[in-house]
Amino acid sequence: MNENKQNLGKKLAYAALDEVPKSKTDAKQIVGLVKTSGRVTGYQLSDGSTVSKEDGVAMAKAGEIQGVGIAHRNNSEYLKSLPDDTEDNNLGNLPSVSG
Repeated sequence: MNENKQNLGKKLAYAALDEVPKSKTDAKQIVGLVKTSGRVTGYQLSDGSTVSKEDGVAMAKAGEIQGVGIAHRNNSEYLKSLPDDTEDNNLGNLPSVSG
């Protein structure tokens, strides 16, 4: 029963995404969130670079960022972690960094 709940939770999380791009083999990971006044404005990547939220979405669509899907709120697209069994890699659990 518990496994069924986990599978349902993953299906619901995927259903909330507009797109799940296929990552390239050399795709980067998001390791930190750039925030301004508490709002995510960009992402720090595993190579140490930082990109704006818009550039991060474009990179993810091109397969250059792994482990994320694309969602939208109002007219703005943003990245969400793909559901897995690990909480540590959820974007909301990542450290905030300065852009």
